[in-house]
Amino acid sequence: MTTRTKVLFLCVGNACRSQMAEAIAKHLAGDVIEPSSAGLVPFGEIPATTLAVLAECGFSALGQRSKALRPDHLNSADLVINMTGRRGTSLFSQPLPALEDWHIGDPYGYSLPVYRAIRNQIEERVADLAKRLRDGVKVHQSA
Repeated sequence: MTTRTKVLFLCVGNACRSQMAEAIAKHLAGDVIEPSSAGLVPFGEIPATTLAVLAECGFSALGQRSKALRPDHLNSADLVINMTGRRGTSLFSQPLPALEDWHIGDPYGYSLPVYRAIRNQIEERVADLAKRLRDGVKVHQSA
């Protein structure tokens, strides 16, 4: 049995991007990714638009909730995917096992087409990450 990589998806509000990534990873890559998500300043809920664009593609965020980043999230993650818009190395005082910065815009407050475009970008990035993990490519610290 393959060990799954514990991936923490991080954005600002844990309402759109990181929630999408968590739901998509559960669906597309549950064999290699054990996903979770958090936010620097959690919004406190997942907007209906986020849930709608996920559902359009058969992804469910059932059981997910908007929550704040805590030290134990970082300590238990094998890989942190940073989508905050800031360099991940500037956010954390502690070294992380592995960190990737994904430069993906925040759709919050924009129209449905913007949410769809962001969802599609995240789906592509999650699929790429899953492929790398399945191929045995080691994830490593971002520069």
